[in-house]
Amino acid sequence: MASWWYRDVIAPGKLPLMLCFLAFVVTFVVTRTITRMIRDGRGPFRNQVTASGTHVHHAVPGIILLITGAFTAVGSPDSVGWHSFAAVAVGIGTSLVLDEFALILHLQDVYWSGEGQLSVEAVSLTAACLGLALAGFSPFGLQDIGNIELTLRLTASGVLVMDGVLSFICVVKGKYRTALFGLFLPLVGMVGAARLARPSSIWARHRYRGERLERATRRADDFDRRWAPLQSDWENFVGGKPSLPNPPAPQPAGDDSHRTA
Repeated sequence: MASWWYRDVIAPGKLPLMLCFLAFVVTFVVTRTITRMIRDGRGPFRNQVTASGTHVHHAVPGIILLITGAFTAVGSPDSVGWHSFAAVAVGIGTSLVLDEFALILHLQDVYWSGEGQLSVEAVSLTAACLGLALAGFSPFGLQDIGNIELTLRLTASGVLVMDGVLSFICVVKGKYRTALFGLFLPLVGMVGAARLARPSSIWARHRYRGERLERATRRADDFDRRWAPLQSDWENFVGGKPSLPNPPAPQPAGDDSHRTA
Protein backbone atom coordinates (compact mmCIF):
# COMPACT_ATOMS: atom_id res chain seq x y z
CA MET A 1 0.00 0.00 0.00
CA ALA A 2 2.79 2.41 0.89
CA SER A 3 4.63 1.67 -2.35
CA TRP A 4 1.46 2.23 -4.39
CA TRP A 5 0.80 5.50 -2.55
CA TYR A 6 4.25 6.84 -3.37
CA ARG A 7 4.53 5.44 -6.92
CA ASP A 8 1.04 6.28 -8.24
CA VAL A 9 0.00 9.27 -6.13
CA ILE A 10 2.94 11.13 -4.61
CA ALA A 11 5.55 10.69 -7.37
CA PRO A 12 3.23 11.70 -10.28
CA GLY A 13 2.01 14.69 -8.25
CA LYS A 14 -1.57 13.41 -7.89
CA LEU A 15 -1.97 14.23 -4.19
CA PRO A 16 -3.73 17.58 -4.87
CA LEU A 17 -6.01 15.86 -7.39
CA MET A 18 -6.92 13.19 -4.85
CA LEU A 19 -7.67 15.82 -2.21
CA CYS A 20 -9.78 17.74 -4.74
CA PHE A 21 -11.75 14.60 -5.60
CA LEU A 22 -12.36 13.69 -1.96
CA ALA A 23 -13.36 17.26 -1.07
CA PHE A 24 -15.73 17.33 -4.05
CA VAL A 25 -17.50 14.07 -3.16
CA VAL A 26 -17.68 14.67 0.60
CA THR A 27 -18.99 18.21 0.11
CA PHE A 28 -21.74 17.02 -2.22
CA VAL A 29 -22.85 14.29 0.19
CA VAL A 30 -22.87 16.70 3.16
CA THR A 31 -24.64 19.44 1.17
CA ARG A 32 -27.41 17.17 -0.07
CA THR A 33 -27.86 15.73 3.43
CA ILE A 34 -28.25 19.23 4.89
CA THR A 35 -30.62 20.43 2.18
CA ARG A 36 -32.81 17.36 2.62
CA MET A 37 -32.96 17.99 6.36
CA ILE A 38 -33.86 21.64 5.72
CA ARG A 39 -36.66 20.59 3.37
CA ASP A 40 -38.00 18.18 6.02
CA GLY A 41 -37.73 20.84 8.75
CA ARG A 42 -35.16 18.89 10.73
CA GLY A 43 -31.64 19.52 11.98
CA PRO A 44 -29.75 22.63 13.04
CA PHE A 45 -29.83 24.13 9.52
CA ARG A 46 -33.61 24.08 9.08
CA ASN A 47 -33.69 27.90 9.12
CA GLN A 48 -32.51 29.26 5.78
CA VAL A 49 -29.15 30.99 5.68
CA THR A 50 -29.92 34.64 5.06
CA ALA A 51 -28.12 37.95 4.92
CA SER A 52 -30.27 41.06 5.37
CA GLY A 53 -33.33 39.03 4.48
CA THR A 54 -31.83 37.68 1.24
CA HIS A 55 -31.51 33.93 0.83
CA VAL A 56 -27.87 33.05 0.23
CA HIS A 57 -27.58 30.01 -2.02
CA HIS A 58 -24.60 27.77 -1.37
CA ALA A 59 -23.30 28.50 -4.87
CA VAL A 60 -22.21 31.89 -3.46
CA PRO A 61 -19.64 30.52 -0.99
CA GLY A 62 -18.79 27.98 -3.67
CA ILE A 63 -17.78 30.73 -6.08
CA ILE A 64 -15.74 32.43 -3.35
CA LEU A 65 -13.90 29.18 -2.62
CA LEU A 66 -13.30 28.59 -6.34
CA ILE A 67 -11.77 32.05 -6.68
CA THR A 68 -9.67 31.52 -3.55
CA GLY A 69 -8.43 28.16 -4.81
CA ALA A 70 -7.64 29.51 -8.28
CA PHE A 71 -5.68 32.51 -6.96
CA THR A 72 -3.85 30.29 -4.50
CA ALA A 73 -2.89 27.84 -7.24
CA VAL A 74 -1.46 30.49 -9.57
CA GLY A 75 0.05 32.83 -6.97
CA SER A 76 1.31 30.64 -4.14
CA PRO A 77 4.79 29.16 -3.75
CA ASP A 78 5.43 25.89 -5.56
CA SER A 79 4.89 23.54 -2.65
CA VAL A 80 2.70 20.53 -1.97
CA GLY A 81 1.07 22.25 1.00
CA TRP A 82 -0.18 25.26 -0.97
CA HIS A 83 -1.25 23.12 -3.92
CA SER A 84 -3.15 20.83 -1.57
CA PHE A 85 -4.92 23.79 0.04
CA ALA A 86 -5.88 25.11 -3.40
CA ALA A 87 -7.12 21.66 -4.44
CA VAL A 88 -9.38 21.34 -1.38
CA ALA A 89 -10.78 24.84 -1.93
CA VAL A 90 -11.45 24.10 -5.60
CA GLY A 91 -13.05 20.73 -4.80
CA ILE A 92 -15.39 22.19 -2.19
CA GLY A 93 -16.20 25.24 -4.30
CA THR A 94 -16.88 23.24 -7.45
CA SER A 95 -19.16 20.87 -5.59
CA LEU A 96 -21.19 23.74 -4.09
CA VAL A 97 -21.53 25.49 -7.45
CA LEU A 98 -22.45 22.38 -9.44
CA ASP A 99 -24.99 21.36 -6.81
CA GLU A 100 -26.91 24.45 -7.95
CA PHE A 101 -25.95 24.15 -11.61
CA ALA A 102 -29.59 23.96 -12.71
CA LEU A 103 -30.41 27.10 -10.74
CA ILE A 104 -27.58 29.00 -12.44
CA LEU A 105 -28.54 27.66 -15.87
CA HIS A 106 -32.23 28.59 -15.61
CA LEU A 107 -31.72 31.68 -13.42
CA GLN A 108 -34.60 30.35 -11.30
CA ASP A 109 -34.76 28.43 -8.03
CA VAL A 110 -35.41 24.99 -9.52
CA TYR A 111 -33.46 23.11 -6.83
CA TRP A 112 -36.35 20.85 -5.82
CA SER A 113 -38.08 20.72 -9.20
CA GLY A 114 -37.61 18.16 -11.95
CA GLU A 115 -35.26 20.51 -13.78
CA GLY A 116 -33.10 20.64 -10.64
CA GLN A 117 -32.06 17.05 -11.27
CA LEU A 118 -29.71 18.41 -13.90
CA SER A 119 -27.44 19.41 -11.01
CA VAL A 120 -27.14 15.79 -9.91
CA GLU A 121 -26.20 14.79 -13.47
CA ALA A 122 -23.56 17.55 -13.61
CA VAL A 123 -22.09 16.48 -10.27
CA SER A 124 -22.07 12.80 -11.27
CA LEU A 125 -20.35 13.55 -14.56
CA THR A 126 -17.72 15.75 -12.90
CA ALA A 127 -17.05 13.20 -10.16
CA ALA A 128 -16.60 10.50 -12.80
CA CYS A 129 -14.10 12.65 -14.71
CA LEU A 130 -12.13 13.43 -11.54
CA GLY A 131 -12.14 9.77 -10.52
CA LEU A 132 -10.91 8.65 -13.93
CA ALA A 133 -8.18 11.30 -13.90
CA LEU A 134 -7.11 10.19 -10.42
CA ALA A 135 -7.15 6.45 -11.08
CA GLY A 136 -6.16 6.90 -14.71
CA PHE A 137 -3.46 5.14 -16.60
CA SER A 138 -1.23 8.07 -17.49
CA PRO A 139 2.36 6.87 -18.07
CA PHE A 140 3.80 10.25 -17.18
CA GLY A 141 5.49 10.86 -13.84
CA LEU A 142 5.88 7.18 -12.93
CA GLN A 143 9.24 5.70 -11.99
CA ASP A 144 10.63 2.27 -12.91
CA ILE A 145 7.95 1.56 -15.49
CA GLY A 146 8.47 -1.38 -17.84
CA ASN A 147 7.79 -1.55 -21.56
CA ILE A 148 4.72 -3.77 -21.14
CA GLU A 149 3.16 -1.51 -18.53
CA LEU A 150 4.02 1.55 -20.62
CA THR A 151 2.24 0.05 -23.64
CA LEU A 152 -0.82 -0.83 -21.55
CA ARG A 153 -0.95 2.63 -20.02
CA LEU A 154 -0.60 4.36 -23.38
CA THR A 155 -3.38 2.20 -24.84
CA ALA A 156 -5.65 2.81 -21.87
CA SER A 157 -4.94 6.55 -22.00
CA GLY A 158 -5.88 6.61 -25.69
CA VAL A 159 -9.16 4.83 -24.94
CA LEU A 160 -9.93 7.30 -22.15
CA VAL A 161 -9.25 10.25 -24.44
CA MET A 162 -11.62 8.75 -27.02
CA ASP A 163 -14.23 8.20 -24.30
CA GLY A 164 -13.83 11.83 -23.25
CA VAL A 165 -14.39 13.11 -26.79
CA LEU A 166 -17.50 10.93 -27.24
CA SER A 167 -18.86 11.99 -23.85
CA PHE A 168 -18.31 15.65 -24.73
CA ILE A 169 -20.33 15.17 -27.92
CA CYS A 170 -23.08 13.53 -25.85
CA VAL A 171 -23.09 16.51 -23.49
CA VAL A 172 -23.41 18.96 -26.40
CA LYS A 173 -26.29 16.82 -27.67
CA GLY A 174 -28.01 17.08 -24.29
CA LYS A 175 -27.45 13.43 -23.29
CA TYR A 176 -25.89 13.86 -19.86
CA ARG A 177 -26.60 10.37 -18.54
CA THR A 178 -25.25 8.82 -21.74
CA ALA A 179 -22.11 10.93 -21.38
CA LEU A 180 -21.65 9.65 -17.82
CA PHE A 181 -21.97 5.98 -18.78
CA GLY A 182 -19.95 6.58 -21.94
CA LEU A 183 -16.91 7.45 -19.83
CA PHE A 184 -16.85 3.85 -18.64
CA LEU A 185 -18.47 2.06 -21.58
CA PRO A 186 -17.11 3.28 -24.95
CA LEU A 187 -19.91 1.57 -26.90
CA VAL A 188 -22.51 3.62 -25.02
CA GLY A 189 -20.62 6.81 -25.85
CA MET A 190 -20.36 5.86 -29.51
CA VAL A 191 -24.09 5.16 -29.80
CA GLY A 192 -24.99 8.36 -27.97
CA ALA A 193 -22.67 10.47 -30.12
CA ALA A 194 -23.98 8.95 -33.36
CA ARG A 195 -27.72 9.19 -32.67
CA LEU A 196 -29.88 12.29 -32.93
CA ALA A 197 -29.44 15.00 -30.32
CA ARG A 198 -32.17 16.04 -27.91
CA PRO A 199 -34.24 18.88 -29.43
CA SER A 200 -33.40 21.34 -26.63
CA SER A 201 -29.63 20.77 -26.83
CA ILE A 202 -26.97 23.13 -28.15
CA TRP A 203 -26.32 20.72 -31.04
CA ALA A 204 -29.97 20.69 -32.12
CA ARG A 205 -30.40 24.46 -31.86
CA HIS A 206 -27.54 25.04 -34.28
CA ARG A 207 -27.89 22.08 -36.67
CA TYR A 208 -31.50 20.85 -36.75
CA ARG A 209 -34.31 22.39 -38.77
CA GLY A 210 -37.65 21.21 -40.12
CA GLU A 211 -38.12 17.45 -40.46
CA ARG A 212 -34.86 16.61 -38.67
CA LEU A 213 -35.91 18.63 -35.63
CA GLU A 214 -39.34 17.00 -35.61
CA ARG A 215 -37.76 13.54 -35.80
CA ALA A 216 -35.43 14.39 -32.90
CA THR A 217 -38.42 15.60 -30.86
CA ARG A 218 -40.41 12.41 -31.53
CA ARG A 219 -37.45 10.21 -30.65
CA ALA A 220 -36.77 12.13 -27.42
CA ASP A 221 -40.45 11.87 -26.40
CA ASP A 222 -40.50 8.11 -27.08
CA PHE A 223 -37.27 7.63 -25.17
CA ASP A 224 -38.51 9.63 -22.16
CA ARG A 225 -41.80 7.74 -21.99
CA ARG A 226 -39.94 4.44 -21.88
CA TRP A 227 -36.88 5.18 -19.79
CA ALA A 228 -37.38 8.43 -17.84
CA PRO A 229 -38.93 6.71 -14.77
CA LEU A 230 -35.96 4.36 -14.50
CA GLN A 231 -33.38 7.06 -15.17
CA SER A 232 -34.80 9.39 -12.54
CA ASP A 233 -34.38 6.79 -9.77
CA TRP A 234 -30.67 7.60 -9.46
CA GLU A 235 -31.26 11.35 -9.25
CA ASN A 236 -34.05 10.83 -6.70
CA PHE A 237 -31.87 8.57 -4.59
CA VAL A 238 -28.85 10.88 -4.62
CA GLY A 239 -30.38 14.32 -4.76
CA GLY A 240 -33.85 13.82 -3.32
CA LYS A 241 -37.18 13.45 -5.09
CA PRO A 242 -38.48 16.69 -6.64
CA SER A 243 -41.39 18.23 -4.77
CA LEU A 244 -42.04 21.37 -6.83
CA PRO A 245 -43.46 21.73 -10.36
CA ASN A 246 -41.13 22.94 -13.06
CA PRO A 247 -41.46 26.73 -13.47
CA PRO A 248 -42.93 27.98 -16.75
CA ALA A 249 -40.48 28.87 -19.47
CA PRO A 250 -39.71 32.61 -19.62
CA GLN A 251 -41.43 34.57 -22.38
CA PRO A 252 -39.13 35.55 -25.27
CA ALA A 253 -38.26 39.22 -25.54
CA GLY A 254 -40.89 41.10 -27.49
CA ASP A 255 -43.55 38.41 -27.03
CA ASP A 256 -46.82 40.19 -26.21
CA SER A 257 -49.05 37.10 -26.52
CA HIS A 258 -49.63 37.00 -22.77
CA ARG A 259 -50.97 40.54 -22.62
CA THR A 260 -54.62 41.45 -22.89
CA ALA A 261 -55.93 44.11 -25.19
